Amino acid sequence: MNQPYQYSFDPRSLRDALGEFATGVTVVTARAADGQPIGVTINSFASVSLEPPLVLWSLGLQSPSLAVFESCSHYAVNVLAADQSEFAQRFSQSQGDRFAGIEWKDGAGATPILPGCCAWFECRNEMRYPGGDHRIFVGYVENLRREEKLPLVFHGGRYRALA
Repeated sequence: MNQPYQYSFDPRSLRDALGEFATGVTVVTARAADGQPIGVTINSFASVSLEPPLVLWSLGLQSPSLAVFESCSHYAVNVLAADQSEFAQRFSQSQGDRFAGIEWKDGAGATPILPGCCAWFECRNEMRYPGGDHRIFVGYVENLRREEKLPLVFHGGRYRALA
């Protein structure tokens, strides 16, 4: 029988301590079954394997986009450049047309590819795992591209750029 998890700190303390780990900022995009583009700001992106080429990211179980990402064939991880904090803010909002005014292109599986990023990973939606209050997604990288730009970084609850 599984024992419940026990810990001596509150969730806010955990969040604050995790905020000391600087991360890159990405927008993961896909298409809903009806063809609508969707995207969410994520900073849980990581490399898993070079052979085969696998990456992972996670999404909260409460996300309105969760069902789309669980069922889509492909998604793209758009690594934001230092001058794209507006994209990070826009795709972290739950209201409005997040793609309004953005001239994006189709990637693998008709997945939206955002302009101006420093890297893009077009992924086949390979595996999904439970991860507490999140779902962990593992993607098989089918295509990638990068540009020589500084990345957007998240640290201490704020967006930052490398010096």
